[in-house]
Amino acid sequence: MTIPAPETKIAESYRVACDGSEGALGHPRVYLQIPEGEGFVECPYCDCKYIHKDFEGKVV
Repeated sequence: MTIPAPETKIAESYRVACDGSEGALGHPRVYLQIPEGEGFVECPYCDCKYIHKDFEGKVV
């Protein structure tokens, strides 16, 4: 059983930055690399899923 990501964002590039999007309640900014073969990456802090635009609709 998997738990769905709390938020999903479509990314224009394969390199993304995540800071929790909650201002002071967020987390330290981390830079994530979306693997070109998978098309998505999840933030290790907040579990936000970033999907590259070329994989939109193809990743669950």
